[in-house]
Amino acid sequence: MAHHHDDADTRRDAAREALEQGRATLGIELGSTRIKAVLVGDDHAVLASGGHAWENQLVGRTWTYSLDAVWEGLRAAVADLIADTEQQHGVRPTSLAAIGVSAMMHGYLAFDGDDDPLVPFRTWRNTSTGPAAAELTELFGYNIPLRWSVAHLHQAVLDAEPHVPDVRFVTTLAGYVHWRLTGRKVLGVGDASGMFPVDPATHDYDAELLARYDALAADRLPVDHLRDLLPQVLVAGQEAGVLTDEGAALLDPTGTLRAGTPLCPPEGDAGTGMVATASVAPRTANISVGTSIFAMVVLEKPLATVHHEIDLVTTPAGDLVAMVHCNNGASELGEWAGVFGRFATALGSDAGADEVFGVLLREALEGEADGGGLLAYNYLAGEPVTGLEEGRPLIVRTPDSRLTLANFVRTQVYGAFGTLSLGMRILAAEGVEVDAMYAHGGLFRTAGVAQRLLAAAVDTPVAVGRTAGEGGAWGIAVLAGYLASGASQDLGTYLTTRVFADAEIEVVAPDPADVAGYATWLERYEAGLAVERTATEVL
Repeated sequence: MAHHHDDADTRRDAAREALEQGRATLGIELGSTRIKAVLVGDDHAVLASGGHAWENQLVGRTWTYSLDAVWEGLRAAVADLIADTEQQHGVRPTSLAAIGVSAMMHGYLAFDGDDDPLVPFRTWRNTSTGPAAAELTELFGYNIPLRWSVAHLHQAVLDAEPHVPDVRFVTTLAGYVHWRLTGRKVLGVGDASGMFPVDPATHDYDAELLARYDALAADRLPVDHLRDLLPQVLVAGQEAGVLTDEGAALLDPTGTLRAGTPLCPPEGDAGTGMVATASVAPRTANISVGTSIFAMVVLEKPLATVHHEIDLVTTPAGDLVAMVHCNNGASELGEWAGVFGRFATALGSDAGADEVFGVLLREALEGEADGGGLLAYNYLAGEPVTGLEEGRPLIVRTPDSRLTLANFVRTQVYGAFGTLSLGMRILAAEGVEVDAMYAHGGLFRTAGVAQRLLAAAVDTPVAVGRTAGEGGAWGIAVLAGYLASGASQDLGTYLTTRVFADAEIEVVAPDPADVAGYATWLERYEAGLAVERTATEVL
C-alpha cells in the first residue's frame, strides 16, 4: 500500500512542478452543448479540467450562438479550470507552454473591414444552403456539403444578402476565438478543409478551385479573390501567434493567465478527434458511435470520383481524410435497452441501466452470425447515405426467421453499423485500405461485443482504448504540446511514440464466420431498404 501511495505522491509532485514551471498546455474545445478546458502535463495526462454547458438558439430561422455567449462560456470554463487546478494541486496556473483552441467545424462567421460581425453566427446545423452546395459541387467536381463555410458564403451571394458587399473576413468558430486571442486570422488545415477544399499536396486551399470560384462569383464578391476573405492555412506544429494582453483579458479577467503564451493552429472537432484516437497517419481510421455514427479514414491518395455520401477533409497535418457520416447511430439500441430494463424492474430486479445494457450486448455474441433472418433499421432521422428524407425505426423478419433474444440484440447492433458499411463499401471500391480502426463511444464500454461485431462489419481489426479519453479538448491540448515540443517529428510519429506509447489498447481482429454472416445480413439489409422507404410514405 505504501508503494502505491508513493506513486501517487510522485505523480502529484510532478504535476505540481509542471504547473509551477509553466510546462502544462491548455486545450479548449467549444462543442455543440459544452465548452471544455483541460490542462495537460508532461506525460499528456490531464491535470485539471473545467467546463460550461451551453445551447444553440434558433433566431429567426437560423441556428446560432451569440458571440457574447461564446466569451461568457469560455470565461466560465477557464474559471472552472483554474479553480480545479488550485483545488487539486494548490497552484494557480499563470504561465503555460502553449494553448490550443478547437471548436465545431464549418458554418459562417462574417466580419466587415472594422472587424465587426455582419450577421449572427450561422452554425453547421443550418441547411439553408442547398442551391449553393449543389452549384459548387458541380463546379468543383468535389463534394461540398451544406454545412461548409463556402456553401454559406455562396448562398448569401446567390440570395444577394445586403451584408455581402461589406464582407472582408469569413472564418469558423475556432478561427474566430483564436483571432480574438492572438490578433491572427489563421486556421489549422483540418478546420480550413471544412471551409473550402484543401489540396493535400500544398496543405493550402485548392488553387484551381479558388480560381473557378473567382470566375463564378466575379463581380458579386466584394473582393477579386475569395482567398482574401479566408483565414491563412497552417499545419500542426506551426507557430500561430501568441496570447495578447487583450486576449488574456477575454479568457481570464482575473489576470491569472499571462499574455505571451504561444498558440498552436486552431482546429475543428474532427481533427482533435483524430488526434485523441491516434488516427492521423495514412491507412488509419477512427469510428465514433453515438447519436450519429461516422468514420474518418486517412487516405493515401485522393479518391477517383465524387461521392455525395463521402465528405473530404484533412488531418491537422494536412493528409486527406474521407468521412462517412451517418445521421443514425446507437440511439435506437438505447431505446430497446430501456424496454428490457423496465421488464427487469417489473420482475423485481434492481439492475441498473449499464448492467442491463451489458447483459443484452453479451447475449448478442450468442446470436447467429447472419442475425437469424432478422432485420433492424435504426432510422430515427432521415439518412442521406441511403437517400431517405425521414426515418422509421423498424424490426422486420420472415416467418421462418429465428426470433431469439441473442439474434434480436445482434441485429440491433448490426443495424447501428449497416449504413456505415454501405459508405465504407464505396471506399473499398475506390481501393482504400485500412490497417486498423480505432473505435470510441459509449457502445464500446461493454468489453469485446460491439468491438467484435464492428470488426465483422468493416472487415478490419478494431482497436478500443481502455481509458475514456477527454475527447477534443484533450486532443487540442496535445496539439499545443506538439507545438511546444518543437514539432521535430511528424505528427503521427509524435502521437505513437510520445503520447500513446503506453496506452492500453485492445485490438480485435475480424472473425471469418462473423464476416461472412454479416455480409449475408447486409445484403438483406440493403434489399430491405425498400420496406423502410415505404414505411416513411405510409406512416
